[in-house]
Amino acid sequence: MHYEQVFHLVHGILRDEHDSRDVCQEVWLKAWNKIGTFRGDSKFTTWLHPIAVRRAIDHVRKRRRWYDRFVPFRTEVDADAYTGVTPAAAEPVSADPDPGSQAESEDRKLRFERALASLPPKHRTVLALREIEGLSYEEIARAVKCRPGTVMSRLFHARRMLLRKLGDLPCE
Repeated sequence: MHYEQVFHLVHGILRDEHDSRDVCQEVWLKAWNKIGTFRGDSKFTTWLHPIAVRRAIDHVRKRRRWYDRFVPFRTEVDADAYTGVTPAAAEPVSADPDPGSQAESEDRKLRFERALASLPPKHRTVLALREIEGLSYEEIARAVKCRPGTVMSRLFHARRMLLRKLGDLPCE
């Protein structure tokens, strides 16, 4: 019932489908083991979101430690793998496909994915919780265990960093 919502939340942080599915399994195992701590004072998703966020951030930290230890001299291709950027999904074929506009659209999507993946995990997390999940500042603060003011600050900086990285990328 809640799998898709948790998957979108985790994927918004990790930006890699396979890692997101693995982390979601860990989230559901943790939720199953800790279901006795759910008191029912709030929605189930409010209890579940912090578990998912913490597992996703832990995964990012673990991946970063592994790359820092075993791949100290990264190339540009390695940097894409390090940040978890995956190629943009193909767009649906229209009746009048225009290869030029399709290539341009795919390029914009890839630039956006790279810019999003390059954000620090704390900033990418609050951005995903706010923009993808639509959570309030208070809900995000509970999920990441910080104050609402910190959430607002991180969200502001995440948007500013994303804007700076995207530069002149036109919106669709």
